[in-house]
Amino acid sequence: MRLFTRKAEHSDVITATDVVTRIPGLLKKLPHVVHGLILANDTSPTKPMGFGCEFERATRENPYGIALYYKDVQYTYTQFNEWANKIAHYLLSCGIKKGDVITVLIENRPELLVTSLACAKVGAIAALVNCSQTGKGLIHSVNLVKPKMLIVGDELKSAINDVKDSLELEANQFYWFADEDTRKPRSQGATDVPVGYQNIGEKIINQPRFNPPCSHDVHYGDGLFYIYTSGTTGLPKAVVFKHGRWMKGYGTLGFIMDLNKDDILYATLPFYHATAMVVCWSAVIAGNAGLAIRRKFSAREFWPDVRRYNATAIGYVGELCRYLMDAPATPNDHKNRVTKMVGNGMRANIWHDFKQRFGIEEVFELYGSSEGNVGFSNIFNFENTVGFSPVPYAIVRYDQESGAPILNKKGFMIKVDKGESGLLIGEITKSAPFDGYTDPEKNKATILEGVFKKGDRYFNTGDLVRDLGFRHAQFVDRLGDTFRWKGENVSTTEVENNVADHAAISEAVVYGVEIPNTNGRAGMCAITPHAGVVVDYAELLCFFKKGMPAFAIPVFLRLQAHVETTGTFKYQKTNLKKEAFDPAQTTDPLLVWLPGTDTYVPVTAEIFTGIQNGAYRF
Repeated sequence: MRLFTRKAEHSDVITATDVVTRIPGLLKKLPHVVHGLILANDTSPTKPMGFGCEFERATRENPYGIALYYKDVQYTYTQFNEWANKIAHYLLSCGIKKGDVITVLIENRPELLVTSLACAKVGAIAALVNCSQTGKGLIHSVNLVKPKMLIVGDELKSAINDVKDSLELEANQFYWFADEDTRKPRSQGATDVPVGYQNIGEKIINQPRFNPPCSHDVHYGDGLFYIYTSGTTGLPKAVVFKHGRWMKGYGTLGFIMDLNKDDILYATLPFYHATAMVVCWSAVIAGNAGLAIRRKFSAREFWPDVRRYNATAIGYVGELCRYLMDAPATPNDHKNRVTKMVGNGMRANIWHDFKQRFGIEEVFELYGSSEGNVGFSNIFNFENTVGFSPVPYAIVRYDQESGAPILNKKGFMIKVDKGESGLLIGEITKSAPFDGYTDPEKNKATILEGVFKKGDRYFNTGDLVRDLGFRHAQFVDRLGDTFRWKGENVSTTEVENNVADHAAISEAVVYGVEIPNTNGRAGMCAITPHAGVVVDYAELLCFFKKGMPAFAIPVFLRLQAHVETTGTFKYQKTNLKKEAFDPAQTTDPLLVWLPGTDTYVPVTAEIFTGIQNGAYRF
């Protein structure tokens, strides 16, 4: 048994003296911060609050300011709010009410954001489906939340059409947004509506523009979003994200960022994830500022877009920052107005260099999960930390080999010492509730009871973090059957199921492996073909591309004659992870999907060395 106490890359801990030196910077923002904290900690069950209310407040305070930039189109707060109101009134006319679910499948464009805002005003829950999902995963995600309506963008309708007969929806519940200026009626040249869909852009033309009164019937405990996260069951889990939780993020990090009506935040992150939809957009709304979005991230176009929109802040995840750092340095790197950035996953080895290269002053790194009740934010602007947490939490000693926390003689968990790493758990209290998943059984599996005393309850984050002191932490790693790659959580079980669907594969074991100078872990799959079958690896990769999003496709394969399991028939992954894709560690054939290729090729000693030295950009 080995205690997990691995030291992180930077060994310094944070002291009270360190924090005191940062207080003058916070004092400048104090009135804004105090107001935000009051909003964040208001848990009144009857007071009107939430996403819709706060957007209406921003519209009153900055009616003619630009709320959203997209391509060459701009929307003022008044225009965007009225557009959302028209959708909200139409939803009400269809009988949609508070608590009903509307599935939304639209890429990063204004229609995704305005639909989500309209749902919030009605009190309906927008189920934000991952735009990469297809097939079984898409069917599961839609049917899981029992929607009253599905709204799909034209760019994703083929994914819906492929599974339409398996969706538990009536024929009149399918709605469509054109991939153009969706406010145009067909008489002005709008795209014809596909068969089997209703054009929501046309349906709302004659709807009222005023704020629906029901936007003030939304309260702390009402649902706002379903955000999907990968799980060990092999299919996505729908996490309930309530208006009260939105208010916490809005009131804390949103106001601490201290944006104002002259600021513009540029975000290319997918808005079906909380980092963009909740963190980035709420910070913008808190300051009555502008939000600039792009359909998909482009390293080449990132800084030109920043200059084009005159952005002063950016949203990020660690992978995005690495891609920007990988691009050749240019004299224009400092030619931007960006001084602030907000997101998660910034790697310690590029943190300082990124700030220096692009002229960033403040990095609002944060930690949180869609389903969790504990969060950290870097309000004091230290480097290499997810920041400070005001909510009750603990970091406990964890045994990696047994896969369980270490207990003392009384059967209670043990907190790590300052500077040590352990499992992060969040105490479940009235002020830090666990909203949970749609599936009660999944909720039970993530709740720990009797942690430090009888009767206490904690949420198991499944993450290893390092205690930096003064309620600060540093992210170390993820546990369990989920790993992160390309900014997405990858479920090993879901990938295993997809791989095993191939006619040539008998069994598949999926795990994450580290590639030097990349974020997260790349997928690796140990496959066992059926007896006598010769695998066509180009065809296998083509099969994977049809059934899985790109981030979930294994980068490496390992050919095994048989799969090693435990006594309870669980896959043994410890040695597989340890040996990874090093041909010197195993006699099993190893293969890799190199960037820009259409098949898997053997991992030779030369290729392995090239991967280790960064010769390939994964």
